[in-house]
Amino acid sequence: MDVSSRALWRKSYLLPSVLCSHCSGIVPFRWVTKRTVRMASLSSSAAQSAAIPDAAASSSAATHGAPSSSAATDAAASSSSSSSEASASSAIGFLSLCHRLKTTKRAGWVRKGVREPESVADHMYRMSVMALIADYSPDIDRDRCIKMALVHDIAEAIVGDITPSDGVPKDEKSRREREAINHMCNLLGGGSRAKEMLELWMEYEENSSLEAKVVKDFDKVEMILQALEYEQEQGMILDEFFQSTAGKFQTDVGKAWALEITSRRRKKQE
Repeated sequence: MDVSSRALWRKSYLLPSVLCSHCSGIVPFRWVTKRTVRMASLSSSAAQSAAIPDAAASSSAATHGAPSSSAATDAAASSSSSSSEASASSAIGFLSLCHRLKTTKRAGWVRKGVREPESVADHMYRMSVMALIADYSPDIDRDRCIKMALVHDIAEAIVGDITPSDGVPKDEKSRREREAINHMCNLLGGGSRAKEMLELWMEYEENSSLEAKVVKDFDKVEMILQALEYEQEQGMILDEFFQSTAGKFQTDVGKAWALEITSRRRKKQE
């Protein structure tokens, strides 16, 4: 190398080629000065410093957003808890009122002097079992029959078991029971379950569906079956219960079961 070349080398401080860290590949081999490298290094440091506040701001935003999300979750949980407590309170209040069905004795048996007569709840329970086990035609909804059997006398938790011998006009009896069922639905808190209960009760009262006719028959079937059992257990004669239902069954299953009960009674009397 001649004198002029060496002078140029010292003046420019040329360095070997380096890899460009901001490129996806290797840049062609070239000569760069110390100053070029230093400026590139400062530029890279400045870019990194600028990125830090952005990251911190993003982190801060996420951090500050967290309490809002948590607060919303807590509020929703609190609302759900309050709703559950209200629902539980309504349900227990309703069920406590239904307890009266277990302690209210069926008036017809009390009047006839039956010892330890069944309660309204006893009657409703066996009717529900009847609805569960019966064979139906395809056009009858068994589940609806079960539900209807469960609620058909539920108003008696308030009005008691009103029978024809009480001398209460039919319209007045219906008014009292309708008022009672409305009160019970309100006690339950309204909503879909209360609405369903009221609809089932009204359907039964009005005898407005095949299911209502089936359950009306079960009401009579359960009564005469209970009458037969009291006759056998307590040596009683309860003809009036059989006479009051004779010829009043509306469905095939009701007629078949009533015939079976009366046939068994005749055999016992022979």
